[in-house]
Amino acid sequence: MRVAIAGAGAVGRSIAAELVGSEHQVMLIEREAANFEPHTVEQAEWVLADACELSSLEEAGIQLCDVVIAATGDDKVNLVVSLLAKTEFAVKRVVARVNNPSNEWLFNEAWGVDVAVSTPRVLAAMVEEAVSVGGLVQLLTLRQGQANLVEMTLPEDTPWAGKPVRDIDLPRDAALVTVLRGGRVIVPQPDDALEAGDELLFVASANVEGDIRKALGSG
Repeated sequence: MRVAIAGAGAVGRSIAAELVGSEHQVMLIEREAANFEPHTVEQAEWVLADACELSSLEEAGIQLCDVVIAATGDDKVNLVVSLLAKTEFAVKRVVARVNNPSNEWLFNEAWGVDVAVSTPRVLAAMVEEAVSVGGLVQLLTLRQGQANLVEMTLPEDTPWAGKPVRDIDLPRDAALVTVLRGGRVIVPQPDDALEAGDELLFVASANVEGDIRKALGSG
């Protein structure tokens, strides 16, 4: 997979290093000479250019990328990069960093954003997930809010201990995708028995999250 990252600050470089480590082709686009440090991620292609300029993106070959990540520290820049990538170059997947939570509402399909990542929101969800048992926690928003990745940890006194996955009466627009148990990642099968302490990960529409709570007895 070929990925372009706009912004080679600490966040952009970290993302690039992770993707390179997974054997993806990565291009970092940076407009500030002070942040142009190819030695920090040597396996990536580096381009000194303004990602908000159409000609710069075209010269960099962004039209050949499968994914564009707008990872600068400026929300306005990230929105412009996302819009250009989607509308001018038809990039299949656009991921954008949200720096200011108050701007999160702008990061949607109208601006070319497929996935918006708000660091404060993600951190808050991680904290909530770590301390919440028996409640449903939203971890990530997918497809401009059309669906969410949500988690529930079964408490020690759960009535679901020993019961099979098939007994969970999930609503139509929800799916149990993974069960985390200790150090294991389990792809749930209908006959698999649940255990206290299991972390259940669901992909679900926001409007059925209440039904998931009811199905698992957490009201």
